[in-house]
Amino acid sequence: MDTQNCFHCGLDIVKENEIIFDDKSFCCNGCKTVYEIFNLNDMTCYYDFEKSPGATPQDIKGKYDFLDNENIVNKLLEFQENSTAIISLSIPHIHCSSCIWILENLQRLQKGISTSQVNFPEKRVRITYNPEVTSIKTIVYLLSSIGYEPYISLENYETGSNKVDRTLTYKLGVAFFCFGNVMLLSFPEYFEVKEYWLDQYRGFFRWLIFALAMPSFFYSASGYYVSAYKSIRSKMLNIDIPIALGIVVMFVRSAFDIIMDYGSGFFDSLTGLIFFMLLGKMFQIKTYSFLSFERDFKSYFPIAITKINSDLSEVSVPIYEVIKGDRLLIRNQELIPVDGILISERAEIDYSFVTGEAVAIEKKSGDKVFAGGKQIGKVIEMEVLHSVSQSYLTQLWSNDVFQKNVEQKHKTITDRISHYFTPILLLIAFASFGYWITIDANTAFNVLTAVLIVACPCALALTAPFTFGNVLRILGKQKFYLKNALVIEQLSKVDTIVFDKTGTITTNKKSNISFESSSITAKEGKLMTNLTNGNLALVKNALRGSNHPLSRMLYDFLPEVEKLNIDVFEEITGKGIKACINGIEVLIGSSELVKDSNLSASSLSILEKIEEGKTSVHIKIDGIYYGKYIFKNQYRAGLEQLFVVLDKQYEIKVLSGDNDGERKTLEQLLPIGTELIFNQKPEQKLEFIKKLQQEGKNVMMVGDGLNDAGALAQSNIGVSISENVNVFSPACDAILDATEFQKLNYFLQLSKNSITTIKMSFTLSLLYNLIGLYFAVTGNLLPLVAAIIMPLSTITIVSFVTAMSSYYASKK
Repeated sequence: MDTQNCFHCGLDIVKENEIIFDDKSFCCNGCKTVYEIFNLNDMTCYYDFEKSPGATPQDIKGKYDFLDNENIVNKLLEFQENSTAIISLSIPHIHCSSCIWILENLQRLQKGISTSQVNFPEKRVRITYNPEVTSIKTIVYLLSSIGYEPYISLENYETGSNKVDRTLTYKLGVAFFCFGNVMLLSFPEYFEVKEYWLDQYRGFFRWLIFALAMPSFFYSASGYYVSAYKSIRSKMLNIDIPIALGIVVMFVRSAFDIIMDYGSGFFDSLTGLIFFMLLGKMFQIKTYSFLSFERDFKSYFPIAITKINSDLSEVSVPIYEVIKGDRLLIRNQELIPVDGILISERAEIDYSFVTGEAVAIEKKSGDKVFAGGKQIGKVIEMEVLHSVSQSYLTQLWSNDVFQKNVEQKHKTITDRISHYFTPILLLIAFASFGYWITIDANTAFNVLTAVLIVACPCALALTAPFTFGNVLRILGKQKFYLKNALVIEQLSKVDTIVFDKTGTITTNKKSNISFESSSITAKEGKLMTNLTNGNLALVKNALRGSNHPLSRMLYDFLPEVEKLNIDVFEEITGKGIKACINGIEVLIGSSELVKDSNLSASSLSILEKIEEGKTSVHIKIDGIYYGKYIFKNQYRAGLEQLFVVLDKQYEIKVLSGDNDGERKTLEQLLPIGTELIFNQKPEQKLEFIKKLQQEGKNVMMVGDGLNDAGALAQSNIGVSISENVNVFSPACDAILDATEFQKLNYFLQLSKNSITTIKMSFTLSLLYNLIGLYFAVTGNLLPLVAAIIMPLSTITIVSFVTAMSSYYASKK
């Protein structure tokens, strides 16, 4: 009976059931409808990525009516605020580039969907939509109608458990059973034992071997056939093609031997080959899972949150110690790390990290606030609903919106080698077969199969991921947290390092602070010589909402005072704080900030005199200037030694938003020739980085993540120093715990050594392939031995990169 492939899903269709539409054949109305949907929306390029990529849509009428229940929907949503909601759905059918393309273009099919992002390894799609325009139910039915029905299990959302796919385990078990029994039954064949009963039942045992090999061939090895078929269908060559070809050749040859009674064939080698290849795949997956687990478990950002105790005292705690019911204090520009209920009267939350929209949303007391929002304005208090989700914070940090367009050199190398590897391998295999078939048929089949197996570039492909994965794990243990593996490669290319001063090379833990008042008497009406207890209370309450390093140091320095209600709070980047407390205006910050008022000429003259050469924070309350707090900065331990070492390999520069009061101290502390630039506003820091890049420099910016966000984003590598504040910026590529600051050069050298490790393991893997090919082509390598060597080569490469990266990590 004539059959035709469905244009949409690729399934065979019987001629009498064929549906013709637009000169194309479809197996059912469902597939035809999906094509119509894509055609009407000018999205037929979906079929250009891969031939017949879609799945047959199922009839699910009424199946998702439970999505009309608001309580259930709230459990499924990751985020919901006004006109923005986010949901992450599991899509089991995702399998190719066409799937990714269509699922990331859902906004063209459904009004109300703004963006959709696919996580291909986890087969999930994260959809941002407007709940006022569309609903989850509509989206789910849309996905189902185009062949991507989501898997929704409320139990999974409640418990956080995921359905575990054990298919590989089952296949490995079947392969092991078949391999063990086939080997046992093949022993008499190996030794050519002449014994009556063995001779009598030799034929029976051979057919029993044949039967035992069938489950291994058809079930355990099925993944290789499917992968090879899809590769050929999409006109691409992957490494599963020669493996599948080798298995099929061995099976056909062995079946022919048994049917013609020539011998027992190669079923022992065949079942052994399948078992050891699946074992290698299992090893690979388990190792990846281990590295992933280590990464997830260790990726707690070294940031803390302020917790308010029952006695109203404030204490800084790691965010992963926060539990349901805790009361948290959130300052200006601080990230909300957990879902909770707002206790304060009102708040303005910026959810741009989550939604990409920079418009702040106003919340009232009792409203729910979501993790990932950034508090803007005065300090607020909230009660925790759920403990912190580190994976969610990691997801925000790694959001594609904030990714830099970095060169993926190691991937390019791997892809380039794999692209040429398969056709060259097939050419060598068939050339060797053609040579040996004229000499010895058995050897010819052995050579063909051994070449196809032993030259598998699996170890080659694993080199870069395993090296970077292990280095990520090592760095995480030492409190240097990288956004992803590509940052390691970028770190190895750095030639210029720019440091921020305040909060980066200085610590906000220690500082010698003194108050210097004006010498003008109160009679002038504008300047006072001291701060009363009432004024101290105003200053400390205004500082309470700020996260600037100088603000935090001064807040900790001042004595405990009564908590006052702040009516208005504004933190002006690069200038300071404007606050209104009980109707009294409080200005705390730079001289530029307090100069904005109408001071007399004599007052301005005095202010300019006392400003010279010192890092200071000026105080003005209710229009009256009182003086300033002088900071004698405490530089980080090991700073001098670190800069001496860095100066040998890198160009070093220091940027500061402060005046040049610390110039002499820094010139004595830092290597001769270190460029020191003061009085830099945030936008000037960004322009400075851009200018260096235009000169061809590969720049790493090290800042505190607050005033340096623009410069961190502009630099090739942005490193944010984190002490005890929850200032979180997706602009940075790495977060360094302040206690490990003196190890910065060690981290840079380790990144360079990891690239060296990759090059060494590439060479080792290629050497292994060349030696293996030599023995295979000359007929000195049996297929079974090749199958055993293949996972061993993977283990060797993984062990090598692990050992080398651990060795380099041990070199302090």
